[in-house]
Amino acid sequence: MKDKIKDFVAKMESEIIKFAQDIVRIKSYTGEEKEIAMFVKDKMIELGYDDVIVDKLGNVIGVIGNGETKILYDSHIDTVEVNDAKEWSVDPFGGEIIDGKIYGRGATDMKAGVAANVYAGYAIKKLGLDKGKTIYVSTSVMEEDYEGKAIEHFSEEYNMKPDYVIICEPSSLKLALGHKGRAVFRVDMPGVAAHGSAPEKGVNAIYKMKTVIDRVEELGKKFMAMEGEKGALALTKIESEAVSINAIPDKCSAYLDRRLVKGEDEAFIEKEMEILLAGTDATWETYDKIGKSWTGEELILHSFLPCWEIDKESKLAKASVEAFQELNEKKPTMFKWDFCTNGVGSAGKMGIPTIGFGPGDPKLAHTRDENCPISDIIKACEFYTNLVSYL
Repeated sequence: MKDKIKDFVAKMESEIIKFAQDIVRIKSYTGEEKEIAMFVKDKMIELGYDDVIVDKLGNVIGVIGNGETKILYDSHIDTVEVNDAKEWSVDPFGGEIIDGKIYGRGATDMKAGVAANVYAGYAIKKLGLDKGKTIYVSTSVMEEDYEGKAIEHFSEEYNMKPDYVIICEPSSLKLALGHKGRAVFRVDMPGVAAHGSAPEKGVNAIYKMKTVIDRVEELGKKFMAMEGEKGALALTKIESEAVSINAIPDKCSAYLDRRLVKGEDEAFIEKEMEILLAGTDATWETYDKIGKSWTGEELILHSFLPCWEIDKESKLAKASVEAFQELNEKKPTMFKWDFCTNGVGSAGKMGIPTIGFGPGDPKLAHTRDENCPISDIIKACEFYTNLVSYL
């Protein structure tokens, strides 16, 4: 089967790369994915998928086969914004190919994965690898700000829980066995308003927040000094409220980004926050991010996203190693992502066996001159196609 897959994907290479270029050229910021969603839907129909679903959130899911074993491949079609276009050496939405790499916003994160994913579904169907299986090729919306919600939403809407999930985020063609969790907290510090000409009559909430800021910085440095797998803590945003620019602020809010490792559940974090705020009258809460998808569906993300990890001896992990080894004549490098993905929904919350594997270097995600090697896209497509044979 190895040679059949390689030959089939090789014959499609120009199509796959053109599709990758086409979708890089479509601006698709989070919540604004309608154009690319319809483009992907039309491509799936053109490729002869058995069914193509657009759910209420706007995710586009191609379906192949109707077997008992359900396998979901997930890649998101939204990207972060481009705020520095003049600093790029290429058009961020040009989809140019330079030295064997596709350039543009989302080239790595993760339209290269979308292209490999969509064409792998086509290859699976044409090569007859879907027997006894149902393959879902999900191109998700709103992942950048709402990790995990797309898979949860689709599964709930259609009362479908996959047996296995493959997250097609960039991994430099390494096998991701999990990733850290992520939580965002807002700390509110009260003050007393007064006119700026008489600050002694008020209590400056920003100054009061300094105690908390110092403690957060100290704990963050402790994390950085630790060896091995470790959490992280950073203050990422500060806001204040006052009746005017000439008034003493009566409220200051600080946002904390906390990266989570195994054992750091909500109860653990509650104790940590109590220590950080001890002796102050500050309050805190887990941040709820609220938004709307391109379909108008409201989405709320409770920003406590658990970490997850799959056992190396699990069926999915072993199948992934075997599928990769057959194609590449070597075992894949295994690691864990530092960042969050939609796997927080499938593995972290729903408990579904999940692995990650995708084209492109994750370090280039969200960066200027983002790019992905064409060779990575082709190898990822081969892997996605071959994996179903082992499940």
